Amino acid sequence: MRYILSGVMAAAALAGCTTSMPDSAAGVTDSGQGVGFGNYDDYRDERETQLTGGASGAQDNSDAIARQAAAALNSGEAPVNASPSNPAPAIVENARGISGENDFNAVSAQRDISADAAMIAQNRAQYEVIQPTDVPARPGSSRPNIVAFALQSTNPVGTALYKRSSFRAETKYAQSCGSFPSADLAQEEFLAQGGPERDRKGMDPDGDGYACGWNPAPFRAAKG
Repeated sequence: MRYILSGVMAAAALAGCTTSMPDSAAGVTDSGQGVGFGNYDDYRDERETQLTGGASGAQDNSDAIARQAAAALNSGEAPVNASPSNPAPAIVENARGISGENDFNAVSAQRDISADAAMIAQNRAQYEVIQPTDVPARPGSSRPNIVAFALQSTNPVGTALYKRSSFRAETKYAQSCGSFPSADLAQEEFLAQGGPERDRKGMDPDGDGYACGWNPAPFRAAKG
């Protein structure tokens, strides 16, 4: 009997120390309290207020420093804040270095149509047309000149002029052309290896004389 009474008293003591948990199934709503706090929403609001208040002062200080730096870089003048209420900027009259030749009103105020025509004729008389000359040899190099080859050749890209083997053509083309950083360097090597008549490395499978997608059209267009 004594042992039974001791067990009942111990169970009652433990029951008194047990923290009650909300039972959502029974319709009991969580109070929102956390460990060590009151209501969590109140704590969160208070914490955000503290953080915002501290950041606001730092932000104000940073803005002031930025304004001072901007004013120093702007010849000591305070920066202008954009606003629809700001006055329109002043019109620059006869600014040095700014041409008004495209402004009819500005030109007509300086000279009439006949004087303008005389100025145009004078400018045209000073034009100097530079005629193209032969491509100079590259100093210190015996490599083929792809510019000279482009100007000497006449066939467009894709027009076959030379006989090529189709054996492993795609594989050889991919391997050979993949080792060059540009089509210009590939064409230079192609000519150095006996091209366009011979194509030892399979760089010109269609036989047009242009290796690895090289195109002579830009060089021809530059000559005019």
